[in-house]
Amino acid sequence: MDSSLGAFLRSRRDRLTPAQAGIATFPGVRRVPGLRKEEVAHLAGLSTDHYSRIEQGRQPALSDDICDALARALHLDPTESAHLRALAAPGRRREVRPGPQLADPGLLRVMANLDHVPTLLLGRYAQVLARGGPLDAVLGVCFEPGTSFARWYLFDPAARKRIVNWDHFARAMVGTLRYETARHPSDRHLAALVGDLRSDPDARLAQWWDDRTVSDHWSWRKQVAHPVAGPLDFGIEAVTSPHDADQRLVIYTVEPDSRTARMLPLLRAWGVDASDLDRGQLGHGLH
Repeated sequence: MDSSLGAFLRSRRDRLTPAQAGIATFPGVRRVPGLRKEEVAHLAGLSTDHYSRIEQGRQPALSDDICDALARALHLDPTESAHLRALAAPGRRREVRPGPQLADPGLLRVMANLDHVPTLLLGRYAQVLARGGPLDAVLGVCFEPGTSFARWYLFDPAARKRIVNWDHFARAMVGTLRYETARHPSDRHLAALVGDLRSDPDARLAQWWDDRTVSDHWSWRKQVAHPVAGPLDFGIEAVTSPHDADQRLVIYTVEPDSRTARMLPLLRAWGVDASDLDRGQLGHGLH
């Protein structure tokens, strides 16, 4: 068992106080911001020595019962609990299948029927498998299959300029990458992406990585600052392929009759070159 499990457990107990965990503070001088080892052990029904061995990486593997007990003790959410299980049983980790990843035909058919809104089919480590609708025009870049959406979003200055709430999504994407590293520890492409993330001049990326937060959800608002169309507001929803858990269809939903909904047909008609249009041409479509 590697040190990732111990580091993850320490980060989760550091964020949880005895009061939040529902127990009285153990006596003695506190040298940690959150729970002590003995307090986690008490909450999980383990001996302090047993829990210490787990944090120190001296436990060969953890049973499902112990994982469940630790998840309850540390108030882990479902994504964190799944991450704990992946770290706790290296032999059961999902490895990336060899060969190129092919877009799920069913999700491609869904995309074809949603061509009025931006869509993006992502594979392992947020690699673009397909894109549809006016996505290129909305984000200002052509995402050819095989390109990395994660690299564009995390490292390209244009992404930070285009996405108003960039830091919210960037932090979630970093958490998703950490979640994926436990599921696919031998993926060299993922390892290279994480290495670039940790060495990026923007210290926030490394900080978000080091806080060991994990995430695996794509359902929130995204605000886009379009240079011609102005502010666009989307609800982001994701659908996972029933045949391949490493494929996710991301759909940019809009409120009916909203300003964004009225703008999309114009952006779709003009394509990615919409930034070169006269503002009056697009503005006319809002009335």
